[in-house]
Amino acid sequence: MESPTYAIIDIETTGLSPSSEKITEIAIIIHDGENVVKEFSTLFNPQRKIPYRITQITGINNQMVNNAPKFYEVAKQIVELTENKIIVGHNVKFDYGFIRSEFKSLGYDFKRQTLDTIKLARKLIPGKPSYSLGKLCKSLEIQNPDRHRALGDATATKTLFELLLSIDSNPENINLNGVQSDLSKSLVKDLPKKAGVYYFYNNREELIYVGKSINIHDRVMSHLNNNLHKKAIEMKSAIANVKYTVTGSELIALLLESSEIKKHQPIYNRAQRRTFFNYGLYSFYDEQAYLNLKVMKIVNELSPIYTYSSINEGKEHLERLCEEYGLCQKICGLYDNSGACFYYQIHQCDGACIGEEEPNSYNKKVTLALNNFHFEKQDFFVIDQGRNKDEIGVVKVEKGKYAGFGFCNKQLANETMENLHEQITFYSDNKEVRQIIRSFIKKSKCRIIEF
Repeated sequence: MESPTYAIIDIETTGLSPSSEKITEIAIIIHDGENVVKEFSTLFNPQRKIPYRITQITGINNQMVNNAPKFYEVAKQIVELTENKIIVGHNVKFDYGFIRSEFKSLGYDFKRQTLDTIKLARKLIPGKPSYSLGKLCKSLEIQNPDRHRALGDATATKTLFELLLSIDSNPENINLNGVQSDLSKSLVKDLPKKAGVYYFYNNREELIYVGKSINIHDRVMSHLNNNLHKKAIEMKSAIANVKYTVTGSELIALLLESSEIKKHQPIYNRAQRRTFFNYGLYSFYDEQAYLNLKVMKIVNELSPIYTYSSINEGKEHLERLCEEYGLCQKICGLYDNSGACFYYQIHQCDGACIGEEEPNSYNKKVTLALNNFHFEKQDFFVIDQGRNKDEIGVVKVEKGKYAGFGFCNKQLANETMENLHEQITFYSDNKEVRQIIRSFIKKSKCRIIEF
């Protein structure tokens, strides 16, 4: 039997979500199980601005990628390099997910076997306090002078992988990609590979987790093979049954998941089930007539523009607004020092903090940023995929508020708009679902019908 060949991969990105962010750098090290056969690395022009917080972590800035190739220009080379190889990565799901997303945008279905060095290390080197790449390498005395750059992290992963191979020369014996038990097989056997919401129940038929995916089967399988942390293992052990609702539409899956979590508050959805928002975004004019934004604890007598579950969540959002709309960190309460804010020093602020930018000019940018919280239209349907080829998914926004969703036969939908209204099931409106709809419209080529 021919020995497997590996493609050890690491990437850097503009953010955390493959559905909305892009790759800025990739490194691929081809390894035959004994030696490095080939190395490849390149920056990418992500065709969007790299957030400053990402630059702080990786050192990759917008100037560095201006003249770099775009992903599609290197895509063929990546396919050829990784063909018939097992993709190896530290938390490989992250890297592989981004790469698949980039190829999906090009109309290509990129599929490879994967092997996660986190899972491998947990099995072969148990008892470490942390299995993050940085801390694991430090405890094993693996040098990585170029941390958070693709080639530096890929090289460190390569050294770690070689160490793991020296412990077990056939890591595919513990490849955690496949179904691991008869229980897992029975749970996933009949699950559809379609978009929708899935529900995990324990042996007392109590709902313990609600999730959504564009592929219910594969997402549930990933849960059943997740050994990355204690809570994941604990939840996996508690799963006795899986139920699901096919939506066909990713947007409807997102909206239904949000509603179900708020309604049932399953024990393993703790991070998502927070229904109390204690901090808000407020605006006010200062003595110089600049429109200020500030995140602060909600007080009853003031109505916030937006709400957050923590002050850090609010400040992170405000930082994104500053980056995207060129707002001043100081006027937004994110920079306490005297003088110009940091963004002014790197030419991302036009100087409102030191009076160089006139209030009228600056306030227009703030207004534009705040308009991001509202729908451009007030009464409309979002048309997406249905549960089968004969129907469409329909989401309704009325008077600027989310009204609910439903499904409609394509032929009936074409006859009269009244048929769309009749198929809508009412769901509660809140800021979270509005943000879900806004984000989906922004990133997807969905159809909008005004009424």
